[in-house]
Amino acid sequence: MMKKSMKYIALSPALLATLCTDTVLASGDGSDEPGFVPPPEENKLPPPPPRSISSAETLAACCCCPVTPMSRTEAKKPPRPPVMFTKIRTERQEDWAATPNDVNNLLKAMKDMINANYVMEIKSLAEISPDPEQNPILYRSGHYRFSFTPEERAKLRKFMLDGGMMIFNTGLGSKPFYDSAKQELETIFPEVHLQRLSSDHPIFHSYYDLDRVRYRSGVGKGYFSYQGNEPWFDGITINCRTVAVISRWCMAVGWEDTENDSYQAYQSEDAKKLGINLFSYAVAMRAWAKSEAGKMKFVDADTTTGDKLYLGQVVYDGEWKTRHAGLSVLLQTFNQKTDIPVKYGLSEMRLADEKIFNTPLLYITGHEDFRLRKEEAARLRQYVLNGGFLLAEACCGRKGFDLAFRNQMQAIFPEYPLKRIPDGNPIFNIPNRITQLGVTPALAAQLGSPAIKPELEGIEIDGHYGVIYSRFGLAGGWEMTPSPYALGYDGPGAIQLGQNIVMYAVTQ
Repeated sequence: MMKKSMKYIALSPALLATLCTDTVLASGDGSDEPGFVPPPEENKLPPPPPRSISSAETLAACCCCPVTPMSRTEAKKPPRPPVMFTKIRTERQEDWAATPNDVNNLLKAMKDMINANYVMEIKSLAEISPDPEQNPILYRSGHYRFSFTPEERAKLRKFMLDGGMMIFNTGLGSKPFYDSAKQELETIFPEVHLQRLSSDHPIFHSYYDLDRVRYRSGVGKGYFSYQGNEPWFDGITINCRTVAVISRWCMAVGWEDTENDSYQAYQSEDAKKLGINLFSYAVAMRAWAKSEAGKMKFVDADTTTGDKLYLGQVVYDGEWKTRHAGLSVLLQTFNQKTDIPVKYGLSEMRLADEKIFNTPLLYITGHEDFRLRKEEAARLRQYVLNGGFLLAEACCGRKGFDLAFRNQMQAIFPEYPLKRIPDGNPIFNIPNRITQLGVTPALAAQLGSPAIKPELEGIEIDGHYGVIYSRFGLAGGWEMTPSPYALGYDGPGAIQLGQNIVMYAVTQ
């Protein structure tokens, strides 16, 4: 059976209750808390947008002279550029308008630097539309603690899941605002792990390569005293699309070209480049989300009895679920491809759960850095050494997960190295004979070829592989919707390779 995939994650009763909890996340405005940074002293509202003026010959009436042609200026109404950013206005002007020209100046920089012409609007949350077509990027900047109402959370959740993006800018690095933004996103998306984005995230490479940035000296001298040089964004990522980010350090003063080195902020040039990258990422991913919204997904409607293959997805502390339909699609196509009478069931479990020993195949994926708990690592070792099988992939080919997974395998299986599986291994022959696989456009551009030999790594134990790992993304291809920035196999290639891996797992 096939049905249309949902545009967003369905609201369970528990999730709905969380969104509708009308609680103040923290008392007070945070101005007496450690790490609070007040707004700059100057506080002006943003200037009105300029109007184009043209000169036209008109007739001006004069009571004491003949009518003669005169010149006067008239307002001209050229086509208005589309709205890209909507800055959120609150009741506290000194908070949201502490940097009144931040977005205006960013838009000017975008026009000068990349020839992108857009305008901004300023609205309250009550005035904004939940439709991303009307206001693609919402921007909230501030210094003080804040909280949304249940209705505002529901509106923002729908906006982001329907393709919009939300950006929180921490004014001068003020910690109470940063903490509030984190708490609100965790409340809006309780089922998703909010985490810091690694420097290989597409946001930091969507236009400029910004895996390293320049901070003002205030960042290293403030309450937090950050000494790194990687950009610091925390994000909510759903189905490989980051829908919301919080900038830990201030971008706004950089957009305004305010040169005060004591501020906890990015240097102006890098702040503008980060803003342009956010714009580029949001536009590309919104277009992708729109194009993929009507794609179909497979669901299991087979009620016949028979042997069952239960695929367990590993739950860990981090972004453990990157796609919501990929496994269903893979196993459905596996059943169609082979004559093996396997009915699949999917379950989500932590490695500490005893049920993993009743699961012949475990699957783990992610985008970012992660670390298994001590008992989870011990249980995974026991599971694999007892004959279990682990399939792992770095979703979208992300380096953060890749490095973390390699470190975990080395720690868990020190005597069994993770090594490249030879080209002639039977895993590449059954049920599909694979010599070349298509790759995503992003990976093709990186490698200089639209197709490559299949590449898998494995941990071999007593003559068979207990762990098989792909450093290139698979899940997006299983859904036939790899993201624009994915470094992975294309749809047909990912499905063929996935089918072969499942075949290997169930026949060993």
